[in-house]
Formats: sequence, C-alpha cells, structure tokens
Amino acid sequence: MDRLRKLRKEKGYTQIKMQLLTGIDQSDYSKIEKGKRYYTFEQCKRIALALDTSMDYLAGLTDDPKPYSRNTPENMTKE
Repeated sequence: MDRLRKLRKEKGYTQIKMQLLTGIDQSDYSKIEKGKRYYTFEQCKRIALALDTSMDYLAGLTDDPKPYSRNTPENMTKE
C-alpha cells in the first residue's frame, strides 16, 4: 500500500486527518496502509475521494493518480 502512504504524505495528511476525512478509525487505517488489512469498497471510495485519486489507482490497476471526472449535481442529467 505504498501508493496510499505516498499520496497521504504528498497531501500533508496525518493518519488522524485521514480518519477525520474518511471516517475510518486511525488504527484500521494504519493497518490498511501497512497491508495488514484490506479495505472495503466503501472505504476505498472514501479514501480515493479524500486523496483526490481514483479507486483504480489505489488498487494498482492504473499508474495515473489523477482522478476520473466525477458526477456532481451540476453535471448530472435528469432522465
């Protein structure tokens, strides 16, 4: 989970800050960073949003840390 730690440090965030941003307990977040615990889909989503990256980057499916465009109320269309 080097990507996770690297992104967090680039943002200047502590694990406590990540707890505040994601709702994931600091001790659980630490285990995720160390690879001793896997995150759930929902946790991965919250971490990606907090670190302004994509879930694919966190999962190692892409080497591009830039996030994809996200749906917001302003750009969502009504069906």
